[in-house]
Amino acid sequence: MIDFDNRSAPAAFRSIARASLLAGICMAAIASTAAAARIITAAATAEAAADSAAESAENEIIVTGSRPIAESEAAALIIQRNSDSLVSVLAADSIGRLPDQNIAQAISRLPGVSVQRDQGQARYVNLRGAPLNWTTLSFDGIFVVSPEGRDARFDSIPSAIASQVIVQKAVTPDLNGETIAGNVNIVTRSPFDYKGFHIATKLGAGYVELGGGTEVEGSLVVSNRWNTGIGEIGVLLSGSYYRRNMVTDNFEIDWETVSRDLRPAVAGEETPRVWAREIENKYYRLTRKNYSATGRLEWRPDSDNKVFISSIYTIFADDELRDNYRVDADDQQSRVPNSTAPCPAGADAPAPFTTGYADVCTGNTPLTGTIYGVDFDARFRATKYRQSVFTNTVGGDHVLGDWTVKWRGNYTRSQDDRSLPYLHTYQSPGFGSNGVGAVDRPTVQYDLTDKNNSHISLFRTLRSPTGVLSRGAGLSDYQSFPNGITSATALDALDVTDAYTAKVEAQWNTSLFGDTVLRFGGQFDQRTKEANERLLTAQGSSLNTALTAQGIPLNLSGILGTDPFKGKIAPGYMMTHFSDAKAQAIVRVAGSLGTFVPQNQNFYNVREKIWSGFAMGTTRFDWGNIVYGARVENITNTGTAFAIIGSAQQLVTIENSKTLVFPSAHINWNAREDMKVRLSFNTGAARPDYTVSRPNLTVNDADESISGGNPLALPERAKGVDLYWEWYVLPRGFVSLGVFYKDVTDVLFQDTTVFGLDILNTAAFPNRVQYDFTTTVNGGDGYIAGVEGAVQFQLDSFLDSDSWIGGFGIQANATYTQSEATTPDGRKIQFPGTSEWTYNVGPYYEKYGFSARLSYQKRTDWLSEIGTPADTGGDIFWAADDELDISARYAITSNFEVYVDASNLLNGPGRRYAGISQRTIEHETFGPRVQAGIRLTY
Repeated sequence: MIDFDNRSAPAAFRSIARASLLAGICMAAIASTAAAARIITAAATAEAAADSAAESAENEIIVTGSRPIAESEAAALIIQRNSDSLVSVLAADSIGRLPDQNIAQAISRLPGVSVQRDQGQARYVNLRGAPLNWTTLSFDGIFVVSPEGRDARFDSIPSAIASQVIVQKAVTPDLNGETIAGNVNIVTRSPFDYKGFHIATKLGAGYVELGGGTEVEGSLVVSNRWNTGIGEIGVLLSGSYYRRNMVTDNFEIDWETVSRDLRPAVAGEETPRVWAREIENKYYRLTRKNYSATGRLEWRPDSDNKVFISSIYTIFADDELRDNYRVDADDQQSRVPNSTAPCPAGADAPAPFTTGYADVCTGNTPLTGTIYGVDFDARFRATKYRQSVFTNTVGGDHVLGDWTVKWRGNYTRSQDDRSLPYLHTYQSPGFGSNGVGAVDRPTVQYDLTDKNNSHISLFRTLRSPTGVLSRGAGLSDYQSFPNGITSATALDALDVTDAYTAKVEAQWNTSLFGDTVLRFGGQFDQRTKEANERLLTAQGSSLNTALTAQGIPLNLSGILGTDPFKGKIAPGYMMTHFSDAKAQAIVRVAGSLGTFVPQNQNFYNVREKIWSGFAMGTTRFDWGNIVYGARVENITNTGTAFAIIGSAQQLVTIENSKTLVFPSAHINWNAREDMKVRLSFNTGAARPDYTVSRPNLTVNDADESISGGNPLALPERAKGVDLYWEWYVLPRGFVSLGVFYKDVTDVLFQDTTVFGLDILNTAAFPNRVQYDFTTTVNGGDGYIAGVEGAVQFQLDSFLDSDSWIGGFGIQANATYTQSEATTPDGRKIQFPGTSEWTYNVGPYYEKYGFSARLSYQKRTDWLSEIGTPADTGGDIFWAADDELDISARYAITSNFEVYVDASNLLNGPGRRYAGISQRTIEHETFGPRVQAGIRLTY
């Protein structure tokens, strides 16, 4: 039996296991569908529907039938082929659903799209290797700021709200200028997507293997349209709900170099040595939810006019209980012997009054060793994260002869609630003078050689009369050590973004320059993001006295429950999960001792006003068309935050303004009736995130230094070129190959420069303008370049007869990317988010009402953030990530189907490492999931 949870298996074995599993699933699908073909009567296919959809105006796709993959492929390729710029499209099938639960996972199967996951769920999008903030998000063409800011989060958007998702990779003037990599436009449903009354629902339930949790999902769409005396009116309402109960297996290690570690290196040893300063496990018990509600009212008085109003509300909720156990390995770092001489022969015990941390003379190495009398603390916390988007749009489209006028007004509120109902910290007793308290602390033997599982063993600590520490009896139970509560806190944190958009666009069909469509548009945006935090803290003797008065023990028995550990990881010690009820009792006591205090150092209010306009033309020729034009944006940023100067706080406001121009041109050549060549030249600018634009400044007059945000940081600018060849093999086949290149300037990095502003100067300190300023600055230049290929076919397209074998098909794509950016200190690094390889392979079978799809995704390592050996152990990378999913569905009737989805079958870890792959920073697994259910449509 192959154990896919055994992450210590050799890489070659895991590769063989994956290949075996892929082959086995494919063979099973072939066998089952061959048998089904002999007993299931052939149902109508989707070709006729796809052909009629091709003739519908303005890409209004209405498809019916029993072949969901074929339907969605046909609809997507129609939009993609007719587009005047480079796009990839995901379209809903006849039941109106996309293939995955959230938008990030759904579009991850498109060419050039890779995702970053959290707790096993796709969350962020890297488009063709670009950083997260280079991809913008919009609903029905209206740009939306994510609750987190410019790093658009897609896990808060259920795919149930979308009829299509259009990923535009070559930026045109009608898109916001801060789009560099591309835009993900979520096209929501309209009542005019359906011929009349329409209702569709989905109900599903499932099982999460790790921890034995449950998964439930449901959605409902109701739509109708009526002919009235004043035209046709349509109404659509929809809602969705998804919930997953789960646990995670986790370990994390923080790394550092130690300034007192001066012993000479032995042959082959890394210098300077990088030590594990913290070794911890975080055990999550959590419930994740997505739910949404949408409504749209649309009036079409005639074929040339429509007016609509729509509202969309989506929310992501994360309710989490976290047991966090931490070996604070460098607790006594100042005691590390700092001799530069080689270790004396026979030395293996730590020097008197030291723990042995970072001391090679005890036999310790960065990956194996023993630390004596170390602080082993615990933190228990609850989170109630909520990320929501509430967007409301009113608009209209009007055809006036050769002119078409479109107008939109939008208000969007995005909220990021980061509140922690409680966080309680328990620590080991102090080390004491010359280590006299070490006997009440554990001795920890650590083994970090397996990058997929850290392991520690616990022992009693012994102390000799001369202060030399040694290992005593072994223990397996963490609760055996006398940890006591040191603090009880709670955090109330909410970030709110209010955004207003007004835009109008005119389109003129003219023969002035030949067969040309000219478009002009103006837009005003105002976005304000404000962050507020309030903290409740209780600690010390007052907390201890109050807890004792309530009969709450100060040691671990005051918070631990009786539930055994639910995960599968083997950390080397046993523990029980903490009790939520006990933790809430502790925070109630803390609340009786104080109040929530505003955290002014984390407050900010950033407002941006953008006036923009664009002009673009599309001129058509016998051989294709040219799209050309430019966008102009004037941006005014006003940031307000507190400057912290010693114990004083000063509210600071900084405003700046700039005007940017974004030209672009796109050539679309119809090389043949079924073949296109696209060449694009485009520009864009990714503005700094709100946390960078805030002037929250901390002043240290003794060191003549300032740190904080940088409201004067410039956008990252990019100029790009794309060259793509596309072959549309009717009715649903597609092959493409393309190359892309982006030249980037003013790349943002963390660095130290001169402050340069006199706003903090005083009579006593007139020279703060010259202080060292550690902040986000514009660094050097860079580039991103790559090759992208995609193919999709179904055998039906190549067969003369309606044979069962024609149901086999494949969707596959691969992207190769290289990038480079120059840091302020001259280092050459890759851009964060760039994997060298990203690929998706999706064989499927679909015939006679039966549909089965296998989806395998992989992306190679990518840079997460820049680090230093001293602080983090080096630059921080995400290790290669892969996922295998299977889905199957069978249409019992044209209105009723059953389905089964199996996800994360490889249970691959989410793993980060520092500098070298061996140095794991974080490792999490989440377990496979299976869900089954029904879908009804009418």
